[in-house]
Amino acid sequence: MTAYLMTGDGTRYEMPELLEWELDYGCGTPCDSFRVVSLWNCADDAALADVIRFAAFQGQEQVFAGVVDECQATWSAQGCRLEVSGRGMAALLLDNEAQGLDYAVATLEDILKDHVLPYGIQVAEQEQLPAVERFSIDYGSSEWAVLYEFACYHGGVTPRFDRQGRLVLARWQDEQPKMIHDRVPVTGLSVRDRRYGVLSEIWVREAGKLPELHKVVNDRFKDAGGQCRRMYTMPSKSNYQAMRYQGQYQLDKSAAEQLRLEVDIALPFCAWPGELVRLERTGWGRNGLYRVAQATVSMDSAGYSTRLELVRPDTLL
Repeated sequence: MTAYLMTGDGTRYEMPELLEWELDYGCGTPCDSFRVVSLWNCADDAALADVIRFAAFQGQEQVFAGVVDECQATWSAQGCRLEVSGRGMAALLLDNEAQGLDYAVATLEDILKDHVLPYGIQVAEQEQLPAVERFSIDYGSSEWAVLYEFACYHGGVTPRFDRQGRLVLARWQDEQPKMIHDRVPVTGLSVRDRRYGVLSEIWVREAGKLPELHKVVNDRFKDAGGQCRRMYTMPSKSNYQAMRYQGQYQLDKSAAEQLRLEVDIALPFCAWPGELVRLERTGWGRNGLYRVAQATVSMDSAGYSTRLELVRPDTLL
């Protein structure tokens, strides 16, 4: 892998030989992150103060774009090393607070113009999301929270960033599943079934109104004997779609934690978040079709590794 550091004026530095690195990919939340360690010339330390962006390439393919949070140069008996860490481009929206205001009617173009594009973020793909009447932004909300509420709660699309650092506002496009069979160098498998925190029902009501409830139910969990109900109160003037989707979203997110599989593979970049994979391992009782919720790709003295966190294919990411 080749890594580059960029300054605000566009100057790009190629990092020397990488000694170890780790790239964490999610599905929007939590934010992607990176950490790389390389050889370094301590005489170049002054240049680190101006570094703001990071990019990584595997061959000709870009595999990460992000914001530099910290650079640390260290000299020791082992020589001089540079460690750089940071997050994906969603960090720009997480770190900036939105101005509190009310839209009579908010469109996707409004949200992008006011809360995304000012930070230099490009949009790779977007669906036609519906306009939202009486869309309000609370003081103290991050720009990410504004985008997330508009796209997810009102449009049913979870925002995320691609490996080029561009915003994607579209549903997953399922392709042929990637196979994890006996010929794949799997070094570890684990499965976790957890009932704690999984919700069976959510009742949603609007603040300031009579208790008119909108109920959503996790039938699979409830039919299996699960009993864990939550009550949510939405801000006044919330429309029905937002209220119901808020409840369904919270229900689906809790269900995503019920079943998790982890697969460790001694290869880099085996699959990406959102992709389908099919497990077909001899002697493994949980074979089947899954979706990648998170991928961690790393390299150190032991070699390459990819850790995939898998969930049911119908799980909300």
